[in-house]
Amino acid sequence: SKATVSVLNWFHHTYRNMTPAPPVAKNLPKERTAFHWVPEDEPHAKRKQQIMNKYGDQLRPLMRPEPLTIPIVGALVALQLAVGIATKDWGWAPWLITAYVVGGTVNHALFLAIHEIVHFLACENAWANKILACVANIPIGFPYTSTFHQYHMVHHRAQGHDGVDVDLPTEFEAKLMNNGVVGKFFFCFFQILFYALRPMAVTSPKVSSWTIVNWLIQGSFVMALTDYTGSFTPQLYFLISTFFAGCLHPVSGHFLSEHFETHYGYETYSYYGPLNWLAFNVGYHNEHHDFPNVPWSRLPQVKKIAPEFYDNLPQCPSWPGMIFDFITNPEMGVYSRVKRFPQDGRKVQ
Repeated sequence: SKATVSVLNWFHHTYRNMTPAPPVAKNLPKERTAFHWVPEDEPHAKRKQQIMNKYGDQLRPLMRPEPLTIPIVGALVALQLAVGIATKDWGWAPWLITAYVVGGTVNHALFLAIHEIVHFLACENAWANKILACVANIPIGFPYTSTFHQYHMVHHRAQGHDGVDVDLPTEFEAKLMNNGVVGKFFFCFFQILFYALRPMAVTSPKVSSWTIVNWLIQGSFVMALTDYTGSFTPQLYFLISTFFAGCLHPVSGHFLSEHFETHYGYETYSYYGPLNWLAFNVGYHNEHHDFPNVPWSRLPQVKKIAPEFYDNLPQCPSWPGMIFDFITNPEMGVYSRVKRFPQDGRKVQ
């Protein structure tokens, strides 16, 4: 619709030039009708070894937890709880606006705090990280940290392996939503649901002691908050905030920018713009995949220490611009992902 295009144009013109794009031709196929299948291994392990061979002495001191994550998580959780309670009697219009502007931004930051914590990069002790992740999970509205840990570690170990890496869209998703503005808009609008439901369709999570603790903490909090406020509205505020955080939100462009193939033959992209301040530097995504044991606060140092390994890689100039390009560019779609054959050599459709 014209209204949809107008909103997307606003995102595009507001944020597109925040970071200059590198002078690299895209060289994409004119129309995507299949995933880009490759036989090669993912690029990060090899590049990490090359960088460590050259700069290992400078990089090893960076590989330790970042305790600053703990008070930041506490502040974000407190802010979201306060807003959720304060707005419980508001009218629907200001309530929804607040859920998008404040709640969506805070919950997206908490997504990425959890991403850091499940790498065990906040605390020295493993169970301290697990409990902190459960606390950060509270305003998200549903417990997911323990299962996310399982899926995300596989994403790092088997990036691009079909049927294994659940970060990859399925063939069903691609056929359903790949063609045209409407289908891709639908994919972006509901992408948080695809990220939540896809793993259950592709594989089965294991129930661990962490899973049980995660559910107990989340369930206890929901009951306590509902009893304290006499209303389920704050919990609904958290859930709507989570939906907005993964919907057409400026920061949610990172879901697309990290691994959707905007330059043929490259499967991971970094973004170095100012929205990293709201996202625990997740934009430094090549650096993160090369060094997943370096916390968010030190990822810029990785790039500074080894610039020749990153400066010439294709970059994402803008997260909101990425959403716009994904929806409107006919050369991009749900098929715009690199997939590799599973590790047993079979190609799984």
